[in-house]
Amino acid sequence: MEKAKKIKKPHLVVNDWETTWEKYWQKAGETNLELPPDEDDPSSFDRQFLTGVRTPEKEMERLKRINDEFENGFQKLFKVGPAVTVFGSARYPEGHPYYELTRQVGRKLAEAGLAVFTGGGPGLMEAANRGAYEAGGKSYGLNIILPQEQRPNPFVTENITFNYFFVRKVMLIKYSCAFVIMPGGIGTLDELYEAATLIQCGKIGPFPIILMDKKFWKNVAMLTRNQVTRGAVGREEIGFARRVDKPKEALAIILKSIPSSVRQMLNR
Repeated sequence: MEKAKKIKKPHLVVNDWETTWEKYWQKAGETNLELPPDEDDPSSFDRQFLTGVRTPEKEMERLKRINDEFENGFQKLFKVGPAVTVFGSARYPEGHPYYELTRQVGRKLAEAGLAVFTGGGPGLMEAANRGAYEAGGKSYGLNIILPQEQRPNPFVTENITFNYFFVRKVMLIKYSCAFVIMPGGIGTLDELYEAATLIQCGKIGPFPIILMDKKFWKNVAMLTRNQVTRGAVGREEIGFARRVDKPKEALAIILKSIPSSVRQMLNR
């Protein structure tokens, strides 16, 4: 195994958050806002030049694109058996401990007969797909089209491409019976809390959410405890996810949550 590549830790200062905010908005410019048509002055040149105007035609075109993406996803995924989505950062390369840990997770899931879903990109998504692929399992990549093109990683047996983040996220959640959350950034937190909210509200599941690497996710547990203390989260909701360190622990929790009749069908 190659030596882990070190990722430089940024030097943080007390006001780093505020400083970064200011720098971001210095470069960002004005918001690209789309507004409804101005009935009092529909020909206003300035209004159309500065913002962009909604029209029924544009909205229907957008709706068709969204519907087409949903339809394509449904057609390609509805026959998939029990699947687990692995979420995680795209920034950890091969050789990093998190990459190797995620690769083990993908392998364990596939060896148990579970399909593995990821966002289809590099980093820990690639690692999970790679582990499943190397174990001879089903390895799905639900890729997203970005301004800086994100190519599907080479370890997917089925690739599905999306333009809309929310459509892709629906597919990743809809067809999964568990979620493994590897170390990640803002996007990974978004996916974690999306799944947790749907389970909390009884819209899906109950399905297990596994946070891999206890140390990495320690502050999420602390944040949740603080929310309970301040009355924003119920005490009975504090255990919405289980923190573990080993792939075999994650697999055991997932298999335990699956009905016995379904477990017996795995690996057939």
